Formats: sequence, structure tokens, C-alpha cells
Amino acid sequence: MSPAASGDDARSEIAFFDLETTVPTRPGQRFAILEFGAILVCPRKLVELESYSTLVRPSDLSLISSLSVRCNGITHDAVVSAPSFAEIADKVHDVLHGRIWAGHNILRFDCARLREAFAEIGRPAPEPKGTIDSLALLTQKFGRRAGDMKMATLASYFGLGQQTHRSLDDVRMNLEVVKYCATVLFLESSLPDIFTENSWISPNATTRSRSNGKLSNGGSSESSSTSGQKIESDRIPFLANQREGEAHPIFSLLTPNEDEEVQSDTVQADAFRMDSLSVDLRAEPLLSDVAMEEQPDNQDSGISVSSPAVASEGCSGYARFLEPEEVSIPSIRASLVPFYRGSQRIQLSHKGAILQLCCNHLRVRFGISDKYNNNPARPKFSFVVDTSPSLCQVLDACDGIAQKLSIDSGSGSEWRPVVSRKDGFVNSPTIRLHIPTVSADVPRFETEIYRKESSGSSEKLVFSQCNAAEIKPLLSAGTFVDACFSLDHYDYHQNAGIRLVAKKLFIYSN
Repeated sequence: MSPAASGDDARSEIAFFDLETTVPTRPGQRFAILEFGAILVCPRKLVELESYSTLVRPSDLSLISSLSVRCNGITHDAVVSAPSFAEIADKVHDVLHGRIWAGHNILRFDCARLREAFAEIGRPAPEPKGTIDSLALLTQKFGRRAGDMKMATLASYFGLGQQTHRSLDDVRMNLEVVKYCATVLFLESSLPDIFTENSWISPNATTRSRSNGKLSNGGSSESSSTSGQKIESDRIPFLANQREGEAHPIFSLLTPNEDEEVQSDTVQADAFRMDSLSVDLRAEPLLSDVAMEEQPDNQDSGISVSSPAVASEGCSGYARFLEPEEVSIPSIRASLVPFYRGSQRIQLSHKGAILQLCCNHLRVRFGISDKYNNNPARPKFSFVVDTSPSLCQVLDACDGIAQKLSIDSGSGSEWRPVVSRKDGFVNSPTIRLHIPTVSADVPRFETEIYRKESSGSSEKLVFSQCNAAEIKPLLSAGTFVDACFSLDHYDYHQNAGIRLVAKKLFIYSN
């Protein structure tokens, strides 16, 4: 690795690395490094430039228990003639120091084990220029659509074969997983209307499996390779025709993305920040044909009333939507249904039909906020209303049923209650209603919005634009609305819950 590693100024490569260690079997027992493996990756093209791996002989061979062998297959005999960590410390330091470090769960495990190993031999540990922990990063950016965030699970999701739990194999697999995740997020951002709830597919149908040869215990304990070409003939090319100097979508993963309600404070901030690729992981249905055909009038306010007027008495009796009093809580069921690209989400049903609710005369507590509308192509709108005891009872029951299924299905995300009972408002619970938008040539509200007159008749509103300036005045604090809404499950950014999405709103005239 010496040609690429000479001088800190030239250390632009990303060092993906992984440690295999012993597994402590009693309290107070330390970890011992059994294997170190690393690859240097070109940050512009994401191709492997060089690799280094070696088995490591621990100072105390008795630390290699049967449990350790079951975890990584590294036996006492395999490392008895391998170099000690003190013998490879210079090489490890040269590979890592001053470079960007990358790996899966390295911040909590591998980095700590390296510091301990260098401290044990009385040497200063290498320092990174930046760190990319793919466990924290992909949990935040890619979400738990692939299940848990273990490397083996992610690799299986993308059809990349079985994890061998050997250092060099694992870092190569880690690189491939990051590339696949970046590609999916890149496509979602570029083609948001294609990836809808009704067009989910399994990524395994379009990806190729690859296999890495497992390091032989009987071979040399230390190996090194340098190549500007692909190391394996079956390596999957990644944007091979990318132009020199073009930004790569992997860098879209490296800056936290802000979401309106779901912000994880458990993911450690990445020290190496690059340009963000804002991605909304929720797939939203396309705008209905009827709404697409409506043309706004050229009025100064930007809001027009469609003609003829729509006669309505609000949400009561609207097909497929139940009032809280009509819901039998013992009849509520939760099930997992296909979502998109092979993932699943929770769907709530009532007596065999999808559960959707309607509620009349809800008072707006907090109006529309445009705090999170940093993406003009896909603005986010929501408002908070007071809720009734009967609606609270139904939503609390839905929360409990859906949360249990979420836990049973293996999600480790924190569940966020749909009914808010914040300090000072314990006796005045609220819910948040979301107004979805559709990103077309011009963003549009997906929710059908009506103005309800004192006579009881309603007229549909058509908006010339999709922005807070037009809808804010309609939903100010104190306004009353009738709302028909769905109960949509979400699970990303290590948070999960039920999102109430308005399908129809009837706004009372002041």
C-alpha cells in the first residue's frame, strides 16, 4: 500500500476496515484481535484500489474459545504462527492514519478495539480524517426496510450472498451494500413518482449474487495485493460509465436528513459530511385523474372554487370511512402487507376492510407550519387538532395493536404514539393530520379540500400553487374541520408509528 499511502496530502482514499476478535465468555474478559482486513477505495469511483489482511496472534491464546470459533471460524491453530499485533501495528497505522475510515458498527466496536490494542503495546493509535459508520448511516438514511441492520441481513436483501465473518470478505461486502443503498436512494430521489406503494418489487429480482473466497486457515497468515483493476472477475460494476469528476451518489448518504416529526437522536453525527441527497422514504399514491384534470382560476388569492358546488354534510357517511363510534375495538386487526421493493408495512383493518376514519368538528390547535418545507418539489404540510375521547380510544387501540406487530416482526424502532398528550395538555390530547402532496410538473395537494358553509353545503377548492401561503390562512388556530383520514404505518429513522393522512378536509367558513 505504500505508493498510495505516501504523505497525508495524498490520503484521499476511503479505508474500509473490519476486525475479527475473540468473544469474551466471562465478566471483565477483554477482546483480542484475531484478524485485521482493509481495502482502500477510490472515493470518486468507489472501486477497490488495494487490500491488506492478516491473521493476528493474541498474547493469550486461551482467549480463543469455542464461542469465538463459532462466530468467525478462526481457530487456535490458525493463528499460532501469525504475527502479533505489535508486529503489524506499523502497517495498520500506515493503512488507516489520516484517511477516511468506513465500516459497519466501527464507531462502537472496531475503533474501540483498535485503541485498546495500540494502548496495550504503548503506541499512539491512528486517527481518521473522517468516519463513515454504515450501521448508523444506513439505519438513518435507508431505514429498516431490509429488516434489522446487520450486514448479513443487508447483504441477503440485495442478493450479495452469505457473510463469511472474515475481515477482508466483510469489508468488500460492506462496500457493495453501501453502493446498492446509495443507488436505491439516488433512484428514489430522481424518480419519486415511480416508486409508489403499488409498484414495489424485490431487489433480488434484478441483482446478481457474488461470492468471495473464504481465507484459508492453512495459507499464509499475511497477504497484500495492489491493483488498479477489479480484484474479482465477478465483481458487480457500479456506474462504470460515470464521467471523471462527477459526484457519486454514495456521498448522498453522508449528511443527516431532516424529517418533520421523525428525527433520530440515537444516530451519532458523522464527522465526514458531504452534500445531502434529500429522500423521503415514504411512497405516496399518485394524484387522482379527476384532480389532475382540474385547472385553477386566475384569481389573486390563487384559490378557486370548482363548479358545480359539491353538496355534502361533511365526512359523516362518506364511503369507506368510519366514525369512531362505529368502530368495534375487538374487530381491529393488524397485518403485514407488501409495501415496495420487497419491504412490508403494517395495515390496520376493521371487520375485513381497511380501517379509515372520519371525525367532524375538530378544532385546529396549531395551524400549518412550513418549518420543514426545504424541498419545494415535495413540500410537507400538517396541522394539529384537538381530539375527542372516542377518537382517542380508537387510536390508542390501533397504536397498541400495531406496536405489538411491529415488535413481533423484529423492528427495533422506537414507537411514537399517534395521540399526543404533552405536559400541560394531559386532559386535552391532540393528533396531527398530514396533507400529502404529489410531485408532478407542479406540486399539488393530494388531499381533497372543501370549504364548508354555515348552510351545510360544501365547495371544492382548487389551488393554483402548492405552498404554505395559500393553505395557511384556511387552517389557522381555532378553525373547525371535518376530516376523513387513513392510518398509515411508518418505520424509518429508528422511529415507527401511525401517520394520519387526510384524504378529505371540510374547512368551516369563519
